[in-house]
Amino acid sequence: MPDSMKIIIDTDPGQDDAVAILLAFASPEIEVLGITVVAGNVPLSLTEKNARKICELAGRPQARVFAGASHPLVRQLVTAEDVHGKTGLNGPDLPEPKMPLQKQHAADFIVETLMREASGTVTLCPLGPLTNIAMALAREPKIARRIKQIVLMGGGFFEGGNVTPAAEFNIYVDPHAADIVLKAGIPVVMIPLDCTHQALTTATRVAAFRKLGTGPGIAVAEMLEFFERFDEKKYGTDGGPLHDPCVIAYLLKPELFSGRHINVSVEIASDLTMGMTVADWWGVTKRPKNVTYIRDVDHEAFYRLLVERIGTL
Repeated sequence: MPDSMKIIIDTDPGQDDAVAILLAFASPEIEVLGITVVAGNVPLSLTEKNARKICELAGRPQARVFAGASHPLVRQLVTAEDVHGKTGLNGPDLPEPKMPLQKQHAADFIVETLMREASGTVTLCPLGPLTNIAMALAREPKIARRIKQIVLMGGGFFEGGNVTPAAEFNIYVDPHAADIVLKAGIPVVMIPLDCTHQALTTATRVAAFRKLGTGPGIAVAEMLEFFERFDEKKYGTDGGPLHDPCVIAYLLKPELFSGRHINVSVEIASDLTMGMTVADWWGVTKRPKNVTYIRDVDHEAFYRLLVERIGTL
């Protein structure tokens, strides 16, 4: 087997974050070096607890979880309890975590890991606001050229936004951090709403997780049933988009996804379009290409992969 892919998952769990973390742990090709946590879907005190609950659900209490930024770089924190519930992980009844939270700050862990591991071997996988990544870049600018790539869930262009008409939640929460990350010269793969809105959790797909009959399988079904009700009502669809697991699926099977290498810039000045990811899909500007922007996913194969892998936990 080839060398495992080394990743750091930066996250704000969230039910869809939880499924992404489970998929990573269920994939032998991936080595999770650590999980760094940021405020986003819910405040930091809950996201760091949720990350540890998910590690224990996956049978990985030895995994290391690091708490990071409790608020965005510039703006006030905006959270999404209306989507994810008061805990951020509403749905299953998961026990309080026994595993410890690491003492080190997430940004310091990111810097230390990237400076220690061979250059070009570690992929960052942000599933929430990009505050921790921007902080790490500010603390040690040398890490920018050592990162293999950043594969992130965030943004939207053709689909518009999901928190304002123009902006997707992860980018909107900390647009200044996103602006820093996209301008850092790091290879970035962006998986936006344009892609994730194709990956709907239909009743049949949720039933497939429940049918696994395992703790993780049933918990995923319960999370998705809770999480999807918000988007079903909003979009009038059977099921809601499963955003964050697309990041891990892209690492495992990039052939399921397609897009273009384009320029993406983040709006940080306008109240009306704050946090908008302006994707130059048609190449109408001379701005440098900085993002592989994913527009499509083979959603049938994506769900087959999810059920197959999570079934091994």
